[in-house]
Amino acid sequence: MSELSYTEPKPKTIAGAREDWELVIGMEVHAQVKSTAKLFSGASTTFGAEPNTNVALVDAAMPGMLPVINEFCVEQAVRTGLGLKAGINLFSQFDRKNYFYPDLPQGYQISQLYHPIVGEGEVIVDMEPGVARRVRIERIHLEQDAGKSIHDMDPTMSFVDLNRTGVALMEIVSRPDIRGPEEAAEYVRKLRQILRYLDTCDGNMQEGSLRADVNVSVCRPGAYETYRETGDFGHLGTRCEIKNMNSMRFIQQAIDFEARRQIAILEDGGKIDQETRLYDPTRGETRSMRSKEEAHDYRYFPDPDLLPLTIQQSWVDRIRASLPELPDQKKARFVQDYGMTEYDASVLTAETANATFFEQVATGRDGKTAANWVINELFGRLNKEGHGIADSPVSAAQLGTIIDLIARGDISGKIAKDLFEILWTEGGNPAQIVEDRGMKQVTDTGAIEAAVDDVLAANPDKAAQAREKPSMAGWFVGQVMKATGGKANPKAVNEIIRAKLGI
Repeated sequence: MSELSYTEPKPKTIAGAREDWELVIGMEVHAQVKSTAKLFSGASTTFGAEPNTNVALVDAAMPGMLPVINEFCVEQAVRTGLGLKAGINLFSQFDRKNYFYPDLPQGYQISQLYHPIVGEGEVIVDMEPGVARRVRIERIHLEQDAGKSIHDMDPTMSFVDLNRTGVALMEIVSRPDIRGPEEAAEYVRKLRQILRYLDTCDGNMQEGSLRADVNVSVCRPGAYETYRETGDFGHLGTRCEIKNMNSMRFIQQAIDFEARRQIAILEDGGKIDQETRLYDPTRGETRSMRSKEEAHDYRYFPDPDLLPLTIQQSWVDRIRASLPELPDQKKARFVQDYGMTEYDASVLTAETANATFFEQVATGRDGKTAANWVINELFGRLNKEGHGIADSPVSAAQLGTIIDLIARGDISGKIAKDLFEILWTEGGNPAQIVEDRGMKQVTDTGAIEAAVDDVLAANPDKAAQAREKPSMAGWFVGQVMKATGGKANPKAVNEIIRAKLGI
């Protein structure tokens, strides 16, 4: 499955009023191809431009305008397929999917139904350390996006913005292998992570760069296993599709509501109608949008304006050779090379920028110490203040120097945290700050012994109690550290106190 050892989680069971049920979920994720130009025109894909300014004549379906394939978008689709361990089809073909909508000027969408560019692959979905689900990818095809209808600018009219029309999308279609709301959200999260590592989609769900259609059905326990053995979808129950989900939290909420809605209908003796539904996050429920269309309803046929797409295996091999280290590979390497836990490796590899920052800190240093400082101190502070790693006031070099100062015994862990705060607010050279502000740790045993003697002399009753109860020695350590302004070496303080008390 991957470089790490995983076990499959148990399927989620939902108790109905009369019977137990299991969830079956398949997903169609629409990922916007990271490209400066559209799939069949040179128009810009810049987000947030003035309405109808990123529109070429072919996007607006002007008479006589013909589409021209963007080779880079094809390369990005191939790269994505390779990153998902999928087969690449050297022959693929574009089809017309016919339907009318105001923001689809041509009256059809150029897509791929019969011959997609990418075949079967997989995504390993991490549920918790050591537990994962293998979700099979059925296909990935390229298609053009539609425009956007705007209904809230005028009480009597709707407006159309064609900026998104023709933007390249990769539709990533999974098998119905997902078994619960949490798994569905984690699947989208993992897929988004891989796409960002590959740099084929920015994954910005708020801007619509990544959207998911979620197919939900329920079945009795054991029916899914029968489907896996026979390939007969009839065992899975009738599915309903929830369109255009762009939030992990809403995906979970929508699936949970839809499953319970279907269970209630079935247990009352009704049947599920295959349909497309929308999720209303305000009301926390799904509602019917339209009956589910089948392929024949769209009257697919090969696009006569586009030749079949034929690519060379040598080109695919060159793309394969340029793939970066992907999340599962990087996580396994971090566990192996730096001796960290799988959980810490997951945190550090969640984003490529985070992983790069960590490796800059860890190079030539203890990996566990570096991970602790990056995760707990740096990430903790960034999250608290709502910043990303790119906005960190403390650089990898500065954080590495803090770790070096601790390792040399120049500063204690407490002083290191004070130093981190100074760097966060003021910046500067960590070693110079320690020197200029007198923050260097006291390692002179004579000076430490004198401070210990003073504390013991001032607290004879507690000293006597500590001789009877050695665990109280920690109180004296705290007092000596306080007396020395936190500069005394804690290990030396502890050893001298225990020697003086005879414990």
